[in-house]
Amino acid sequence: MKLFSQDLLNELTTQAAASPRQRAHLNIHATPADPVQRFFVATQKDTYFRPHLHTTKSELAVVLRGSFDVLTFDAAGAVTGRYRVGANSANIAFETPVNIWHTLLAGSDGAAFLEIKQGPYDPATATQFASWAPAEGHESVPRFQQWLREAQPGSAAYQPE
Repeated sequence: MKLFSQDLLNELTTQAAASPRQRAHLNIHATPADPVQRFFVATQKDTYFRPHLHTTKSELAVVLRGSFDVLTFDAAGAVTGRYRVGANSANIAFETPVNIWHTLLAGSDGAAFLEIKQGPYDPATATQFASWAPAEGHESVPRFQQWLREAQPGSAAYQPE
């Protein structure tokens, strides 16, 4: 029996605050070969999840603390959807189907979720990053994130200055 406490989320939140990526995760599954991949993710508000899609597997995320805005995009980077999930929302979870461009924006420091997806994990096929979004660590990420925070369905793709 595995039990997961609030202390675990607190510890992950502390790790996220100290991480350059502003997030931390803990795998629950034993190995990347497990048929079901399960992990907790704690974030700070400014963490950057580069828009991406999964070509072979859907993903399910249950928000445990705080809230997230989930944005979806078309192939060119125009916003097709914006969904609030978690605290102060009617939604507690989201499932992203295969081949849907998406990203997450944490609503506050300490926001956390449990993600579940089909295994085994294959880094060669796990994630395809959007070419129209800056790479993690690029100097334009803060401007792009500001655009994401304001973008609504129908917003044209981000245009760097």
